[in-house]
Amino acid sequence: MNRLVLPAILAIGLSAGATPAEQGQLDASQTLFTVMAAINAAGYDAGLASPGNNPLRAVIRASLAKRPIPSLAALKVFFEEHRQTNDTAELSQYISFGLTAGGPPDFAVKVRQVDIPPDVVPLLKLPPLLAAFYKEAGIAELWADAQPAIDQMLAPYHAPVSDAVLQINAYLRQPTTGVHGHHFQIFVEPLAAPNQVQSRRYGTEYTIVVTASAAPRVAEIRRAYLYYSLDPLATRNEEILNSKKTLAEHLERARMLGDAYKQDFLLLATGSLVRAVEARMDHRPQAVQDALREGYILAPYFFEALPAYEKQELNMALYYTSMVQAIDLYKEDTRLTSVQFDRPEPAPPPAHTPPPPPAKPPVFETLKTAEQLLKDKELEKAEKLFQLALQQAVKKSEQAAGYYGLARIALAQDNPDDAETLLEQTLELEPEASIHAWALVYLGKLRLELGEREKAALYFQDALKVEGATELARAEAQKGLQQISK
Repeated sequence: MNRLVLPAILAIGLSAGATPAEQGQLDASQTLFTVMAAINAAGYDAGLASPGNNPLRAVIRASLAKRPIPSLAALKVFFEEHRQTNDTAELSQYISFGLTAGGPPDFAVKVRQVDIPPDVVPLLKLPPLLAAFYKEAGIAELWADAQPAIDQMLAPYHAPVSDAVLQINAYLRQPTTGVHGHHFQIFVEPLAAPNQVQSRRYGTEYTIVVTASAAPRVAEIRRAYLYYSLDPLATRNEEILNSKKTLAEHLERARMLGDAYKQDFLLLATGSLVRAVEARMDHRPQAVQDALREGYILAPYFFEALPAYEKQELNMALYYTSMVQAIDLYKEDTRLTSVQFDRPEPAPPPAHTPPPPPAKPPVFETLKTAEQLLKDKELEKAEKLFQLALQQAVKKSEQAAGYYGLARIALAQDNPDDAETLLEQTLELEPEASIHAWALVYLGKLRLELGEREKAALYFQDALKVEGATELARAEAQKGLQQISK
């Protein structure tokens, strides 16, 4: 394995209980890999047609499709119930979960309830499903087999990421051991849609997740490392920054800025300084004006203040306090009054396309899988899914299909009494025509085996009267009546 512990950012601890021997700071996560394998198997198809996908994604999907995975039906239901409005939001919640949950075999979320990220709360029932999937799908084996492909994905990041981190450390004059008490982690994730970069900060853990792309996403990683380096300085100087908070009133006009920055002035200060440092390091003063129009209202001030920092000897951790103290509220308010903030482009007119067909409820997929398992004589697995279908059912006809499946399992297990009860329950629930007819046929056969020819005949006759009965069901009913007439 070719994992990298960046020499410039050795931190106090590693995430998820890993040790330096197990996980580098530029690495892949087995927990994230398992989560992404699970949702790929359950219906996550975002970006599947893109040529930018890592080839490993197709390999893992094909391998999972060939394996018997009893927990997959429930996972599909879970995935459908947690669909989001767009592909980015859908992926985001599972990345948040993967960075919060523990590893195999139980994938338990062990942080305090108050520390669970908001987008993870709806997924708290996922760990037992994921634990079952991990075992049944042989993820440990797939993870081991995937290591060469993961190493290949990591390789292009090693040199440019190390260089970017060293440059930032040099500019900020901070120790190569990173920020005391904080940890910076980069994960590559080969099974997600390509060209995605997502950052998270949970307490003192700063993590960036990158998916497959044509070129390493070094600029995004560099920016995340700047946040990791500068954010603690804002927290340390909270009182000073809050005294400058009146400037945030101008953010009402900043339509492009995310709500997180509007609600957290410390984060806004860090974001502004990050963009000012980038502009200084890249010699791109125009980038500061772009950042200002987006809503990073302190970016121009920091850009103008940084040359003085560069000429003196203190590191940024020590210089930061005097720099934010020197923010002139009158001067910055005057500057901001005349700023024309960027506005979102108007939405295109809605296309006149027919609405997509409504998605089938999860019970249909459950019943379909259960029927196949029954056909394959996997009776125990089929029974569990028919029971699950009864829980998912909304309509009476869906409940009828569940009871009808359980009745046939009882027949296969030579349990006619239970089968008869279940078939009668099926008929009470307004079953679809095909199930209605077959339930009557089976009841007729059960009566015939008991020698109750008159009752059997009534069931067979009723089956023939069902509108929409299949030809095979009619043929079986006719066959039963012929047996009675002999």
